[in-house]
Amino acid sequence: MRNDLFRLLQPFIVLHFVIMLGIFGYMMIEHFDFMEALYMTTITVTTAGFAEVRPLSSGGRLFTTFLLIFSWGAMAFVLTRLTQYIISGEVNKFFKSRKIMTAIDKIRDHVVICGYGRNGQQAAHTLRVHGQRFVVIENDDDITERAALETPDLLFIHGDGTEDDTLKRARVERARALITTLPEDADNVFIVLSARSLNPAIQIISRASGNNSILKLKKAGADSVIMPDKIGGTHMATLVSKPDVIEFIDYLSGEEGEAINMESVGYEQLPVEIRDSTLRDIMNWKKTGVNCIGIKTIDGKFVINPPEEVLINKGMKVIVLGTRQQIEEMKGNID
Repeated sequence: MRNDLFRLLQPFIVLHFVIMLGIFGYMMIEHFDFMEALYMTTITVTTAGFAEVRPLSSGGRLFTTFLLIFSWGAMAFVLTRLTQYIISGEVNKFFKSRKIMTAIDKIRDHVVICGYGRNGQQAAHTLRVHGQRFVVIENDDDITERAALETPDLLFIHGDGTEDDTLKRARVERARALITTLPEDADNVFIVLSARSLNPAIQIISRASGNNSILKLKKAGADSVIMPDKIGGTHMATLVSKPDVIEFIDYLSGEEGEAINMESVGYEQLPVEIRDSTLRDIMNWKKTGVNCIGIKTIDGKFVINPPEEVLINKGMKVIVLGTRQQIEEMKGNID
């Protein structure tokens, strides 16, 4: 961002340098005051040809000749650079980048996606379908240019996700989750380490290419490690043995199932009135219409179709199925 700003301001810096050089030269050689020196510099650089403040000395004429030649070269440089910026779209890119960074500065509780390859694009698509805010980090010029054309409203940062500064620009310290999908496991380990140090509470999901990388990523701080090839093979095999179940899950996670959500509702997310109550009381509260398909116990175990008499205490989670509005009503977010 700073390099882009410097390149954009370069022509104006050169122009200001020429003006300051002229003012300094006339004040030193001819002993003009500031306004006289500014006037002489202006009519010399612009070749306006107005009358001189007063007759110049030999040194003043020599300096004026030098300033004329130097300013011609400087003006040619300025006009060339400005034309290049306008034709190549650098100006638009700069202001678009500023707009994106302004939006990112205001965002919080978002998801950071490192890498916008096939896996990163699919993750972004799914998050967008379910109304989740996210910021993408990608270092490949071709991918970033194509993404900017295909998805103009995408919050995109061009940079290396393994660098702390890039993660900070994505406001990872305010994010609730990070997904790293880079093809190299070593890069994913670096990102996991950096993200965990910048935000100890963040949920981190990492891609892995090999089995031997899973333990390393876990030790680095990843909460979950996904192997896309393994999941893809398992998914295809399960379509043979349990096609209807897999199609239903795909329906829930895809665009068609946007209205239906499967969500984990933690104890802290429940209204105070129904905390430490039985599952029956929680499901019957205000008759929201959500269905409980399981619970997660304090020790991290899942219980499918739990009995209605079970008490939901601190540290437990209820896995529910329903529309987004029904789930929000269950949490007490909608009156």
